[in-house]
Amino acid sequence: MSEHKIKNPIIPGFYPDPSICRVGEDYYLANSSFELYPGIPIFHSRDLANWEQISYAMYKENGFHVNANIFAGGVMAPTIRYHEGVFYIINANFGDKGNFIVTASDPRGPWSEPHWITDIPDIDCSLFFDEDGSAYLVSPGDDETEDNGRAFFLTPYDIKNFRVAGERKKIWNSALRGAWAPESPHLYHIGEYYYLLIAEGGTEHNHSVCVARSKTIDGWYEGNPCNPVLTHRHLGYSYPIENIGHADLIDTPDGNWYAVCLGVRLIQGQHMNLGRETFLCPVRFERGWPVFSPDCGKVEWEYSADQSLPWKEAALELKRDDFDLKDLALCWNFWGTPYEDFWKIENSCLKLKCLPRTTHRALKAMTGEPDQSRNDNVSFLGRRQRTVDFSFSAKMEFSPKGKEAAGILVMQASNHQYRLEKCREEGKSVLRLVLVTTWQNGLPFLPDYESRTTERVLHQEEIEEETLILKLEAKGQDYNFFWGTDEKNLRLFYEHADGRLINPEEVGGMVGTMIGVFATANETDSSNWAQFDWAELK
Repeated sequence: MSEHKIKNPIIPGFYPDPSICRVGEDYYLANSSFELYPGIPIFHSRDLANWEQISYAMYKENGFHVNANIFAGGVMAPTIRYHEGVFYIINANFGDKGNFIVTASDPRGPWSEPHWITDIPDIDCSLFFDEDGSAYLVSPGDDETEDNGRAFFLTPYDIKNFRVAGERKKIWNSALRGAWAPESPHLYHIGEYYYLLIAEGGTEHNHSVCVARSKTIDGWYEGNPCNPVLTHRHLGYSYPIENIGHADLIDTPDGNWYAVCLGVRLIQGQHMNLGRETFLCPVRFERGWPVFSPDCGKVEWEYSADQSLPWKEAALELKRDDFDLKDLALCWNFWGTPYEDFWKIENSCLKLKCLPRTTHRALKAMTGEPDQSRNDNVSFLGRRQRTVDFSFSAKMEFSPKGKEAAGILVMQASNHQYRLEKCREEGKSVLRLVLVTTWQNGLPFLPDYESRTTERVLHQEEIEEETLILKLEAKGQDYNFFWGTDEKNLRLFYEHADGRLINPEEVGGMVGTMIGVFATANETDSSNWAQFDWAELK
């Protein structure tokens, strides 16, 4: 009998910022979802190796609001915890009112409406329950007395009434003097110490995991002399797993320890199409400190599975969706909360209305008050790229009128995309491949951010067929587009499009590539719909 293996990434594709908790023999994990809807995907496992998505925490029915903008805004860095029969997720929504907590008795839902945290200004808040039932928030915040202007704070919290219950106290600054982006704290009480686990260096190449400890929860924390305790930044820019950081610890019933963290798989150089994914490594405590991935010090592609855990293979991910069910499968996401009635499943078909908004509108900086509009939807439905090589195809019935267009789309952050779309030009129906790229100066969450989006038609052909099968085949960064009316006899439409053009290094792997279907009226009003009989990602 062959030995079972934990294979990294344990959750492939754009599932970053993992947080994990255990209830008995069950493990639950939550990820960031940024501007995707529904928000905060939740996974379940019994063995830490095989994971299956069971729900989302946030829907418009429980007050989830996020608008489509740069794709990298919205909700990020959740923490999931369990205490006395209740699951808690604490998170920040940059597209709404900021920090919030939602609760559920079952992680499959329903989850409560947000309890907004108005008395803590910091982002990346984490929730901690001590053995005596006391609750605390631990968060990074501004501190002008520190070299980098940041520090970590502990705040007693009344979890019954969702309000601050004591003084906010500084407990640590960072591992490195002047460290960039000390963030994503998690607090644990293990043995005689409280451990504070944080990320430093930013979520890109210099990302890392650092740890500090104290014998009292609100004492000044002592940094580990070995910090950073986990990073890949010293391995160079060509090492195939990058950006390792943002960890969360978990134990097994037998007392073994592991950490989940985020990481990035590179594709043909410094390009991060898949975004930040969820990885796992074993942890061993030695001399009062956690040692990550003992004996090698880096996250490996695979580890021997924990023999104390029951091996339970997860159900295979849906590949082909024939839209036979009334609800969408969990693998599908909208871009922004879908307030308008622009989609429906009818007669085993997905139908998308041609909304006025395009998929590549000029970007807006994430500064100022969040956009609370409800009538600014994008008619797009997509899935995450989860493998280096993939194909995506869809059967579409669509008769464009005026400026309308519909088809398949592969999209990254900040207006980087390829669209294979059917539209009208000079009164004729055409199929065309469009490349969209964006020049950017600065970061979108800073006030001096500016950008300029360019759209270029790479190839187009006149077509008469109303029903088409559209397909993208990707081998690494080599994208080939096909079309036809017979799934087994598609013809090449455009060869060797460069996937690197929609995954520039400056995107940074914050989010990952989405592939899906769309319909637009290109800034005009329309009552027309595009119909998709099926869609397949494999």
